[in-house]
Amino acid sequence: MKEIIYNPQGVCCKELQITLTDDNKIENLKFVGGCPGNTEGISSLAKGQDASEVASRLEHITCGNKTTSCPAQLSIALKKALSEELI
Repeated sequence: MKEIIYNPQGVCCKELQITLTDDNKIENLKFVGGCPGNTEGISSLAKGQDASEVASRLEHITCGNKTTSCPAQLSIALKKALSEELI
């Protein structure tokens, strides 16, 4: 298991807490802050999914007039966690 804490930029969410299994599936995902219904929905949909696939699907989502979103910030966090594993 790998525990990741990520501090998103440019969104309402202040922290992402992610647990990945040894085979890079999302075991647990918690957004601290942000829109409760949306972030809880994203967390529920992401659990059990391949981190790389989730990152790919969420990377270009924006929120209102922002250039990013909570889902896009999750994508960044997952990609960072996966790339660190390759080092």
